[in-house]
Amino acid sequence: MKHIHFLVICALICAIIFVTSRWIGKLDPAISRITLIVPNVTTMIPVQRQSVTLNDGEYDYHLDLSRFYMEFPYMQTYQCSVILSPPVARFDDGNSSLIVMAVKSPPGSGARRSAIRQTWAKDQRVEGYKMKHLFLVGRTKVSGEMELVKVESDTYGDILQWDITEEHHNLSLKERCFLEWLHHNLPGVAYVYKGDDDVFVNKILMVDLLKNFGSPDLVHGFHNHRPNVIRGSKYRVSEALYPMTFYPGFVSGGGFIFSGPSVHRLYEASLVLPVFPLDDVYFGFLILASNLTYRHDARFRVHGLRYDNCNYMQAIVVHGVVTDELIQVWKKMEEEKCDKTNSSRVQEG
Repeated sequence: MKHIHFLVICALICAIIFVTSRWIGKLDPAISRITLIVPNVTTMIPVQRQSVTLNDGEYDYHLDLSRFYMEFPYMQTYQCSVILSPPVARFDDGNSSLIVMAVKSPPGSGARRSAIRQTWAKDQRVEGYKMKHLFLVGRTKVSGEMELVKVESDTYGDILQWDITEEHHNLSLKERCFLEWLHHNLPGVAYVYKGDDDVFVNKILMVDLLKNFGSPDLVHGFHNHRPNVIRGSKYRVSEALYPMTFYPGFVSGGGFIFSGPSVHRLYEASLVLPVFPLDDVYFGFLILASNLTYRHDARFRVHGLRYDNCNYMQAIVVHGVVTDELIQVWKKMEEEKCDKTNSSRVQEG
């Protein structure tokens, strides 16, 4: 008897669904049709991360989300949570186009941040561009470091900190969370420079580059063409996670530039793609998914450069410049001259 009652109830439910669907279809035939939309990272914001296959015109690159969940589950599920944030008003200047100078820096690198503030990160206008810096910082359990970062934030207003544990693999989370912050807070930014905290940056040449080659679809930097996958050292990636023997091209994370209009596409891609545990490679996948183009420039000296005044004045970025060296180099460049540059184009403020 119970079985008959169950069948009767199921039949009634099916009848109700059928009649209702027919009635809705008469009101608007389009409503009665259900369309499955496959997210496209260049046109919409998807609702969840997923496996993807990207193509660079020659090779397919498959990222299997299940494998990323097995090896790096935290990176796939982390929701960006800000601890400290610079006031957005600090970047607002209606009279100039904005270039954000973002520097990845661990909490314990206060001396490096201080040296950067004293040298190339001074707020400046260069040929109509307002250049404003900020530091991208994670969290640490080292006693006293978080408190010192808070003091820096209160003093300078240039710290963007998340509750991401500061470690090598989590640098990719900084990439993703910075894109999210840019997308929501600085939609009008013209360009974004992003680099490490052990670099020298030449703002004059950077602006020259953007004036001559600036484009919404270009990413400027030192381009690595399909580099080999490393199976050892801190850059190790397992074959289970990524079976291919090479990556798609990417720019060195020591310092590179992308356009403000590309932020939305990169942010959308970051919501779909699995988070790769190497930040340079991860951003390369985001660039590929966003259909952006690289412009290689050897003046991004990501492998370092022996100091010579004219050499540095002809470099956009020099990687591997330690704290004391950066201050000394900056003083020498202010004192010495090089006929190939024109420092009068920089205005303080």
